Amino acid sequence: MTWHKTTLEISNRGKGLHDITEIVRAQLREWSVREGMCYLFIQHTSASLVISENWDPTARADLETFMERLVPEKETWYTHDLEGADDATSHIRAMLTDTSLTVPIDAGNLSLGQWQGIYLFEHRSRPHVRRVLMRVLDVE
Repeated sequence: MTWHKTTLEISNRGKGLHDITEIVRAQLREWSVREGMCYLFIQHTSASLVISENWDPTARADLETFMERLVPEKETWYTHDLEGADDATSHIRAMLTDTSLTVPIDAGNLSLGQWQGIYLFEHRSRPHVRRVLMRVLDVE
């Protein structure tokens, strides 16, 4: 067994779901991993990781709209606004989603379902560079 690890630095354009599936797959190919487990962990409190549909872009738009409606900005009861109107909401949204994911690797590829993709869910309005720890247990 081999333990691979790296930190993916992912630039984004701001709030929304950003597909990182191919970035993760490219790293697996570089390591030549055939069988194992992929662990992803985002080191931020205002962004998260999710697995969601990656075929129809309207699914992504609906999820983004849902989050905007679920946790709207500029509520009068928010007190955490040191970094702007999206400060409290970005932390609440990150709390409601995941900071880590585990995906099996079979035959050299992520064992995602046909319509699944891995997304970085940015909760801040402005662009960021996010750090995602990628750890892979290679059992071959």
